[in-house]
This record gives sequence, C-alpha cells and structure tokens, in this order.
Amino acid sequence: MKPIAISGFLFAACALAGFCASQTNAATPSASQALKLAPTQDGVDYDRPKAEEIPRCKISAKKFEGHIGWVIESPEGVILRKFLDTNGDNVVDQWSYYKDGVEVYRDIAAKSTGKADEFRWLNTAGTRWGVDAAGDGKVTSWKIISAEEATAEIVAAIAKSDADRFARLLLTSSELQSLGLGKAKADALAAKIEKSGTEFRALIERQRAITPDSKWVQFSGNRPGIVPAGTDDSTRDLEVYENVMAIVQTGDKHTQVQIGTLVRVGSTWKTIDTPIVSGEGQPEVAAAGFFFQSSAATRNQSANVPNDEAQKMISEMEGMEPGDARRVEIIQKLADQAKTADERNAWLRQLADTLGAGVQTGKIVEGETQLQALFEKAKKDSDTNLAAYVKIRMLTAGYARAISEPKADFAKIQAEYLKNLEQFVADYATSPDAAEAMLQLGNNREYAGQDDDAKKWYERIGHDFADSSQAKKAAGAALRLECVGKPINISGKGLTGGRVDLASYRGKVVVVQYWASWCVPAKNDMANLKQLATKYGKSFDIIGVSLDNSAKELNAYLSENPLPWQQIFEEGGQDSRPATMLGIITVPTMILVDADGKVVSRNTPTTELEAEVKKLIR
Repeated sequence: MKPIAISGFLFAACALAGFCASQTNAATPSASQALKLAPTQDGVDYDRPKAEEIPRCKISAKKFEGHIGWVIESPEGVILRKFLDTNGDNVVDQWSYYKDGVEVYRDIAAKSTGKADEFRWLNTAGTRWGVDAAGDGKVTSWKIISAEEATAEIVAAIAKSDADRFARLLLTSSELQSLGLGKAKADALAAKIEKSGTEFRALIERQRAITPDSKWVQFSGNRPGIVPAGTDDSTRDLEVYENVMAIVQTGDKHTQVQIGTLVRVGSTWKTIDTPIVSGEGQPEVAAAGFFFQSSAATRNQSANVPNDEAQKMISEMEGMEPGDARRVEIIQKLADQAKTADERNAWLRQLADTLGAGVQTGKIVEGETQLQALFEKAKKDSDTNLAAYVKIRMLTAGYARAISEPKADFAKIQAEYLKNLEQFVADYATSPDAAEAMLQLGNNREYAGQDDDAKKWYERIGHDFADSSQAKKAAGAALRLECVGKPINISGKGLTGGRVDLASYRGKVVVVQYWASWCVPAKNDMANLKQLATKYGKSFDIIGVSLDNSAKELNAYLSENPLPWQQIFEEGGQDSRPATMLGIITVPTMILVDADGKVVSRNTPTTELEAEVKKLIR
C-alpha cells in the first residue's frame, strides 16, 4: 500500500479531534495519540485500554471499502478505533469507536469541515442518529431514534434538567402538519405540545426523584397501534404508542416515569406529553391516551372512580411483597377501573407477575388456579400477547412449586417443564415471551451437555427475535459454548474504579469466577480459590465478575469478607453487560484460562480446579 497522506492530530477545543492533511511521507501518528480521541457525545460505552496496555497497542494505515484511514488495535489484535477519510480529501471525516471488537459509535463530519456534525450509535449501542446544526457538539435534531431510545433521552433530559434536550423529542409544528390530522385534532395536539414544553420546565425545577446519577433501565409499553386514515378526518395512517412508561434506577430505588404518547414520524419517535415522575405530586394512574380513546361507556363507568381512590390503592401496594395476596385484590380492582384497554392490559400483566410470585413463595395458595382463569379469559378475548404473558408465568410458577415439594421427582418435573416450554414456543412463536422460553430451552440443553441442541435454540432466538435482550444473551451463550481453545474477551468496570481486563493477565493461569453475594455455592468456592491464590500466586490469578444487583450489596459482603483479587461489577445483575456478553445465567460459573489467554474449560468444577491449574502451570 502506498503511504497515506493523512497524519497528525488536530485537537479542537470541544474535545473532538481529527486527522489533518499533511505531506505524503509524513510520520505515522502513534496509537497513544489516537487513543486520546473521545466521542463527541457523552455516555458512550467503548473500550479504553489501560495505561500500561497503550504502548503495546498498534496503529496501521488501511483501506476499508475503498476509503483510507487508520485502525488502532489492542495488543491482542482487537479493533479499538477506526478513523477514515471517506471523500478522498486527505482529511479524516469519520471517527469510529469499538466495544469488544464491535463498532458502537461513530462521529461523522458530513459537511467536510473536519468537525463532527452527525453522531451515530450502532450495533449493541442502539439505533440513534443525531445531527448538530448549531456546530456546538450537541444534538439539535434526530434522524433516527427508536421509541425506547426516545424515552431514555427524555429521562436524561429530566436527570440533567435540560429543557432543550426534551424539546428535541417534542413533536414539531412541521412534523405535526406532516401527520395529516383533521383540523380539530391537529389544533388540540398543537395546544397540548405547547403546554408540554412549558410544563417540562416546571417539572425539572420541582422534581427530586431523578438525579444526574439516575439511569434509564427499562421501556414499558404495550405494542404500538395504527390510527387509520379517516379517523377524525385524518388523511394518513398514524403509528403511535399510548401510555408509555420508563423505569429509572437511582441507587437502589426504582422510579416510574410516565412518558405518555409517542408518535412515529419517519424514522423517529416523538412525544406530545409532559412526563410524570412517580412520587412528585402528580397523578400516577395513566390517563386515557390522546389517540386511542376508550368507548364512551367505558369512560363513563371509569369516571365514577375518583383518581384519589386509585392513588390510595397504589400507595397501599408500596412496600408489599410481590406475592402478597392483598396486592392481587388491589391490582384486580385497578384493572377493572382502567380507563383504556392499554392501561387495563398493563395492570393484568402486573397481576400475572404477582400471582406467579405468590405461587413460588407459597403465599397465594390458589395462585395457579387464578393464573389459569386469567389465561383462559385472555384467550377468550383473543388477546394473544396477554395470553402468552400469563401462560409463561403460569408454567414457571408451576415448575418452581413442583420442585419445592418434599418428594419431588426432579427429572420427571424437569422433562415435563421442557416439554411445556416447547409447546409454548409452538403455540406462541411470535410472542415476545417465546424468546424467553427459547432461552430457557437453550440453557437447559446446554447444562444437560446437549451443546448442538442448545446452539439451535440460541440461533433461533437471534433469527426470530434479533432485537430482544434474549438474543444478546443467546449470542453470548453461543460464543461461550465455542470458546474452548480460543482467546476470549472478558473485561469490565472495576469495582474500585478503572477497568479490569483479562488480556492484561497474559503469562498467568486465570480463573474467571462469575458469582453473586446471594449465591451460597459461589461463596463456598472462594475458600478453595483463596488457597489456590496463595499456593500458586506468581503464576496464577483470579478475576471476580459480580452479578449482584447493586454495588451496595456487593460492598456490604466484601467489607466483611474481603477478597484479594479484582472484581468486575456493572449494574444489572444477571442482565448486566458482563453477564450478557457470555450468556451467563447460572452462578457460580468458572472459566479457566491458560497463560496464553486461551480458554481451557468454560465451567470448571471447584473439585477439579487445582488439578487443572497445577497441570497448566507445569
């Protein structure tokens, strides 16, 4: 390859840096220089090598689909950054950042100014595509944003008290005109949007539940629906979500934020409502949606139940255990009083969750009978998604109850449960809950030693439910199944700061223990691990990957039971990024890695561990 006439770095005040044109034979920039570059947008989770690893990182000039630029790789050859000149003017106009070898974010100088004015989140980081029209490094509009990501942006706007950030998610006047609504509906919506902008400023001044440290953790909403052309004199079909909620975590506390209605405009989802933060003196029962109005009869019936009565019932549930029988009564009343079908559906799902928990804890004796009745009613109403939601919880609860019996025949119960799961997938193949059933089937096949069958289930999840959280978990599990004899990428945030990376342990035999402070077998294994660490210390090490639900729980355990090795911890428990990357669903799981960084065993029993370690060190 001829020398590429791109070298040196131009560091701008806004912290965005780009390559500038230079003479043809200019010196190649160093990897350490390249790794100083950072995404223009905050909150991007991308790989950052440790200080001691940076000198061993490699930078090289390459061509990518006809475009020239630089690629920076880790000492193990995993791509970390890619900076390209896509228009042939010898100036970098595309800056790509990677996580675990996958591109997750890209800054783009679409106007060829040498400064990023478009920002894309990619692959596992989502679908957002923002545009900066003001030249200040901030998103002024969205080309692409999903409904889930729109709710996360709204939560971020509340957390950072950023009214402008919220305004970018509000439906604009030009977008409103493009919807083709009838005049009366358009006028009402315009007034609602204008009011929402003003009310949001009051919200961020008043609310205290969501702080800069709060994290969006979940999107909650029934399936979107179509408002067909001709409704209220409209001229176009309109796709909307009604009664959307977001779940936000602040420390150990979870807060609900009612987002309200989202409207699809091209490849973006826009809001029309002021968010309602739980516990901030606003009504917490979802109001009837703007587009999907319930029938007049239903509205009149619901109007007889005042909001404060519903609020009182919701308050009564606070502090109740998930399987509390009184909770069942309250949720059933709230479902009966719901003003919309979506609201009723949401309460019925909570009812199914409560009954399932009650069966598993033994607190609700008739729980399985009640679940069966709820399932039959959903089937009768042709509500397939609700029927599937109830059915899978009925199966899981029944299985948990059966294996807890004093003389349970585990093998027989397990076989029946797997048979039921397979039937569930056959009956509800397109239901979102089918992905969870498939994941359980794959997990069970894997731990029965039937790896080929397990892979089939994992691959099917990826094919049928590519955008689901289960698909990511299944992809990780499939990777783990095939990792023996290969290097594996295990890294994450250290509990005490910095980053813990298996790659930095080369030259040592390493055990990576996935564990949690609530798991007794995992804690029992630690005595053996401590002995091995003492006995083979110079040639052996351990990395802990905690799947605790909170740092508080983990720190409380470690303060009384200190461990002499590093811990990876990221929020999310068994759904956290470290667990998902390798599809970890059972703790303890111990992965044994040799001194060359290759996996020897993907789950070594503690009774066999020393013999394997001794063999590898020799």
